[in-house]
Amino acid sequence: MQTQKNVAIVGSGLVGSLLAIYLRKQGHKVTVFDRRQDVRTVEFSGRSINLAMSNRGWKALREAGIEDEIRKLALPLDKRAMHVIDQPVYFQKYGEEGEAIYSISRGILNRKMIDLAETAGTTFRFEEKVWEVDMPKAKLYTGESEKSNWKEYQFDLIFGADGAFSRIRHKMQRQSRFNYSQNFIDVGYKELTILANADGSHKMDNASFHIWPRGNFMLIAMPNRDGTFTCTLFMPFEGDVSFESIKTETDADNFFENHFPDIKDEISNLKKDFFRNPTSAMVTIKCFPWSYYDKITLVGDSAHAIVPFYGQGMNAGFEDISVLNEKMNKYGNDWHQIFEEYQTERKSNADAIAELSYRNFIEMSSKTADPMFLLRKKIEKKFANAHPEMWIPLYSRVTFSDKAYSEALQIGDRQRSIMDEVMKIPDIEEKWESKEVENKILDLVKK
Repeated sequence: MQTQKNVAIVGSGLVGSLLAIYLRKQGHKVTVFDRRQDVRTVEFSGRSINLAMSNRGWKALREAGIEDEIRKLALPLDKRAMHVIDQPVYFQKYGEEGEAIYSISRGILNRKMIDLAETAGTTFRFEEKVWEVDMPKAKLYTGESEKSNWKEYQFDLIFGADGAFSRIRHKMQRQSRFNYSQNFIDVGYKELTILANADGSHKMDNASFHIWPRGNFMLIAMPNRDGTFTCTLFMPFEGDVSFESIKTETDADNFFENHFPDIKDEISNLKKDFFRNPTSAMVTIKCFPWSYYDKITLVGDSAHAIVPFYGQGMNAGFEDISVLNEKMNKYGNDWHQIFEEYQTERKSNADAIAELSYRNFIEMSSKTADPMFLLRKKIEKKFANAHPEMWIPLYSRVTFSDKAYSEALQIGDRQRSIMDEVMKIPDIEEKWESKEVENKILDLVKK
């Protein structure tokens, strides 16, 4: 256990709450500030994408001693269910037997994480807005507005866990040689809901991540424990088929009937959500350094916001906290070294998962309905099953492993180049199960 410090965390989201639990275990006094209301007292906003907990997230929760509590909130999903127009639903297993991602409602998980952090002794200060940070002195200033009287707080350490548009990072950006970039994609998202059956059961398979790939747009659905599905419609903001183009209820009826005919019974409910819930943007944010001497550091989206298409945003943030805790155990009270090694180790991995997340959007929206892409995946899976010591698919490296994201990206790029060569084999559709194809992959791997 370290020497006790007086610590502030700005942001009471998932990563901030987990960090609070870890810091309390290390013996520190912890205060969490959030400009929003306590999420436990408000209705959900209609801005959420259900979370997909995977190995990295579970590892961080296990080390914090709260894994069993969180598993009670989750549903395991061991496959994708692909809804392609004019075809029966077909399924793609994610990994080996027993490997699954876990669907969890963001709002329900956040409420539980705050409860657990509070039980561990964390003080939460909701509806208290941080306006200024004195970085050399580790002071926070809060108030009603930017021009109101401010209250001053003195801390030993400050952690920025306040999301993609972090107030703490904004202050750090004023430093010389602070690198920062943000990139919005032209696709937004809107939360929709498929209701439970009258008896509370699910209307679709509740062990699957459901995807309706439609090229430039797509719908996904993840089950909740109450029998509902949280759906997310990803679509361009502008264009022929876009959020902008759906202006009336008739437009919405036509859109859902034309593109999602297998859930037409849900259209009235989907249409209601479409006009009620906001359309949200998605951004990739990169910056460096994440730390200011031995006083301040950034975690989660404050340091590395990514688009959600690999289901790794929360998992990457939780892994930040796990790595931070490793450094605390390794370096004791040397916070300068803790922060330095943490940010150096995590930066390359954050950049890697940002790249993989964007690529997965292209794959999920358009390629998953492409017969040649599906054949490619079959060939890859067949070879991986025959030679598991030589080939672990990229998705499994990211989702069912806690090896570095940067390593997964590097190996994944090599595998992609190998498969590009394999798919050039004449008559590959007929030969894909042959020894010729297997030997071709073996030769390329050995090179």
